[in-house]
Amino acid sequence: AMPTGGRITIQSDNVDFDETYAAAQPDVAAGPYVQLAVTDNGTGMDKATVARLFEPFFTTKSFGRGTGLGLATSYGIIRQAGGHIAVDSEPDRGTTFRVCLPRVDAVPEPVATGRAVVSLAAPRGHETILVVEDEAQVRQLTENALRSLGYVVISAGNGEEGLTIARTRLAEIDLLVTDVALPLLGGRELVSRLRADRPGLPVIYVSGYTRGTVQEADLLEPDVIFLAKPFTQGELAHRVRELLDRHGARQT
Repeated sequence: AMPTGGRITIQSDNVDFDETYAAAQPDVAAGPYVQLAVTDNGTGMDKATVARLFEPFFTTKSFGRGTGLGLATSYGIIRQAGGHIAVDSEPDRGTTFRVCLPRVDAVPEPVATGRAVVSLAAPRGHETILVVEDEAQVRQLTENALRSLGYVVISAGNGEEGLTIARTRLAEIDLLVTDVALPLLGGRELVSRLRADRPGLPVIYVSGYTRGTVQEADLLEPDVIFLAKPFTQGELAHRVRELLDRHGARQT
């Protein structure tokens, strides 16, 4: 939003929304909130852009430069917490995002569960897994986690690269781990094309979205496993092993 540089201001405050304000905002309940405001003095946005800002996959970036998932994911997290997000922006005048989360003044009481924490060793394997992820850091972390568990890992940075690799090595791939939103070729289309050649190919979708959001957008097949970002190595290990065992793969 600031291609030539600029200033970002972050402010926090306690705010109270009365009944009059809440009545004018359909997704806001009256009450005390903590507000986090983030302001830049960058390019700003017109009204048409602001109106679509939180739509999944809406982006103003050029082809291959972004998927439009960041703000939609933020919106989902804030709403799930009972909060509210508002935007003020004008072209060439900058943008302000205001995140309001319900304020709790009472000090929480500690709760004793009476249960010991049990550490379960991450299950291992030897199979070959194709990882398709456009975020380099996430892709590297996923690769490292799977290799440390004994798996053979092939990776690709976008959907088309993943499709090319998979079609040349499809017979040796036991499992596909792919982001839902990928540049050049989306995760769902990638799965559709590969399953045309390899019906029943085991698939794990990963996404910054929640499972419910992805299902509402009709992006999730019923026979795949969904893993929401961020995920731990243990979560990944158990989900991978669960799916491979379900499809009859055998461990060493």
